[in-house]
Amino acid sequence: MKKLLQINPTVRLSTSTGKIMREIGEMAVSAGWESYIAYSGARDGIPPHSSKLLPVGSRFDLLCHFLATRLFDAHGLVSRRATRKLIERIREIDPDIIHIHNIHGYFLNYPELCRYLAESGKPVVWTVHDCWLYTGHCYHYASAGCDRWMTECHDCPCKTRFPASYGLDRSSRNFRLKKKLFTSIPNLTLVVVSDWMKAELAKSFLANAPCRTIHNGIDTQVFAPGGTTEGLPAGKAVYYLAVASIWLPEKGLGDLAKLSAMLAPDEHLVIVGKMTKSQRRSLPDGIVAIERTANVETLVGLYSGATALVNPTWQDNYPTVNLEAISCGTPVVTYRTGGSVESIVPDTGFVVEQGDVEGLYARLQDIRKQDREQWRSSCRDHALRNFDKQLALGEYLKLYESLS
Repeated sequence: MKKLLQINPTVRLSTSTGKIMREIGEMAVSAGWESYIAYSGARDGIPPHSSKLLPVGSRFDLLCHFLATRLFDAHGLVSRRATRKLIERIREIDPDIIHIHNIHGYFLNYPELCRYLAESGKPVVWTVHDCWLYTGHCYHYASAGCDRWMTECHDCPCKTRFPASYGLDRSSRNFRLKKKLFTSIPNLTLVVVSDWMKAELAKSFLANAPCRTIHNGIDTQVFAPGGTTEGLPAGKAVYYLAVASIWLPEKGLGDLAKLSAMLAPDEHLVIVGKMTKSQRRSLPDGIVAIERTANVETLVGLYSGATALVNPTWQDNYPTVNLEAISCGTPVVTYRTGGSVESIVPDTGFVVEQGDVEGLYARLQDIRKQDREQWRSSCRDHALRNFDKQLALGEYLKLYESLS
């Protein structure tokens, strides 16, 4: 029986990467593989699944790693003992494929892991969910307009962003170390979640590594027209929806506030997601703010009832909210940002330039003027052909089989 080992900080259902990893494990088991998942032992709230768990480290290890990151910009350079124990378990399991998702989560020492991967020669699949793999510090650089990662990071403008350091800036050292170690893995295949990220990787020190795009998928049977609009005030028949897990500044909350001032009296803006108290207080009157919900049926209802999803993101790889809205029959208007444009075709919405709030409004009006049922049909058809998670899972299985 072939064996798959995946690595990621968490397998919690509340994180998109954790969910993807669990689904890959279930797919592998159904195909006759044995599946293992290594994750941070300090995490909890693990839902039932088919894979065998390998917890790494403890809460004390996580705290030490957290402090070293905050003070010394040493993310991924602590947790040596916990990583060595994981490597011992990997040797015992002897997996046919090692699939890494994220190792930046305060739980692994990447020099120790890379030395093992280099000496073992095992096939390694590394899904690049963000940019941390090839930068000296940050997980994304678009909103900062930084391109130092193309040559060598230094004086990092994102030092206080995740994984934040409020002490030293060691982005130059980190960059050189990552370049040396990550390019030393002999049997490495990179998987990116968007064509945009593939183009970015081609400019990095990982440009020579084999790389392919596998877009993330969703459950198109769950995200389908229907659901309930529980929590939405009465009288909001025509509304535009904006969704984010957490409303970080680069998600475009300020642009949504500007957009709300342009809406007609019978139009409304509904924002779903976690935000700070100060963000909530700063929202203009008339915006309906709904706290992030774990109730999928409610989210599906909000998607389905919206005239359009508006996604003014300034920094994104391949936003799942676009896929979910389109699968629920709702078109999307988004900025020309990263991989956000890759789910948009004429049948599913419009793309406007970053910061063009008037352009957002104009495209929303175009959608409103067109037949709602036509949009619903074209969006749903496109989602079924392109977004179903089984397509992505099948691509991963083919990749595993070709490498093992």
